[in-house]
Amino acid sequence: MNMNVSPQPMTTETMPRLVNWPNGDRARGTFSDAEMDRRQAGLRTTMAALDIDACLLTSYHNICYYADFLYCQFGRRYGLLVTQDNATSISAGIDGGQPWRRTHGDNVIYTDWRKDNYFFAVQGLAKGVKRLGIEFDHVNMDFMRLLQDALPGVELVDIAAPAMKLRMVKSAEEIEHIAKMAAVADIGGAACVEAIGVGVPEHEVALHSTQTMVREIARVWPDAELMDTWTWLQSGINTDGAHNPVTSRRIEAGDILSLNCFPMVGGYYVALERTLFADFASDAHLHYWNVNCEAHDAGKELLRPGVRCCDVAQALNEIYSEYGILQYRTFGYGHSFGALCHYYGREAGLELREDVETVLEPGMVVSMEPMIMIPHGEPGAGGYREHDILVITEEGNLNVTGFPYGPEANIIKSDNSVSR
Repeated sequence: MNMNVSPQPMTTETMPRLVNWPNGDRARGTFSDAEMDRRQAGLRTTMAALDIDACLLTSYHNICYYADFLYCQFGRRYGLLVTQDNATSISAGIDGGQPWRRTHGDNVIYTDWRKDNYFFAVQGLAKGVKRLGIEFDHVNMDFMRLLQDALPGVELVDIAAPAMKLRMVKSAEEIEHIAKMAAVADIGGAACVEAIGVGVPEHEVALHSTQTMVREIARVWPDAELMDTWTWLQSGINTDGAHNPVTSRRIEAGDILSLNCFPMVGGYYVALERTLFADFASDAHLHYWNVNCEAHDAGKELLRPGVRCCDVAQALNEIYSEYGILQYRTFGYGHSFGALCHYYGREAGLELREDVETVLEPGMVVSMEPMIMIPHGEPGAGGYREHDILVITEEGNLNVTGFPYGPEANIIKSDNSVSR
């Protein structure tokens, strides 16, 4: 062999379109292999019933749920191609070997050398497929057009609702995971109370809580990716919306406060939300707070197997109507928990709203979170919200939230002691 002969230079035309980078060792999964096999088997059973040859999942929540891989989109496309024999995540080269290490299944990486390499990967994995399941509620028109061009003659079938239905009933492993996360949220709530004080900015309280939760997650799940855990601490006017961002507003005496702790582990989300007051609460504030706690207590009693979501909502509406404040209710009374987040995912079929007729069954995990908002300028103005997480059991429900609520527990004195 002539060692003086230089190899042919690589060009964008000769660079590989797809690569495999099994870099390092597989990471320890969020759940056991048996649990992940169960999920994929359930999806394959559904595919067979719908006469679907393969599924191309594209959403954060479904890829996370069925493969234990949570991608970072950043303008690129991701997928999980599931057939009756394999599950393969499709990831971008920018992620290196991390998707392979985290995927329960195989992985293929598409490179940046040609703009259609993602669809080239789909073509290879979907070879011979006649009916392909995709998430109609997630793909946009541009993606749909490009997919149809890449797979001519392939019928695209909506798999979003069937995939969601499989996610709605949690396994024993999922319930254990959610309960452990709820305990982390309780720790975050205690950190909020620890940091609250007159003159303290919202963001300082939120930072202390978030740091406390992240450290606890690192302790409990030493192999987890530490990402997306956050806290909102809203005060005064900022409490009027459940998803209002943290600001630098300083807490004032007599302020209504909303505590919101959201630990995230393996793409799973839980929440702790509480109404609090700084130093004192006026009589008008106490009235509305107690009414909302009454609705909260009644709602938890209603969460039992066999009860329809819409019936829970209607029953709680009656409580607010009796007090003449139904018009101040701002959203539904609760929702499912699992692989979801503030910027992705939602199990819309399991929400406590008047238009959802889903029947509660054991293994479902839902929140009870009534909220009313009294407009600015009126006595008792502000947003009131209490939030517990409950597992539906054969006998009723199991509340995995332990943080106290109500006026006796959550009027926070300026010396940082809690009025009880």
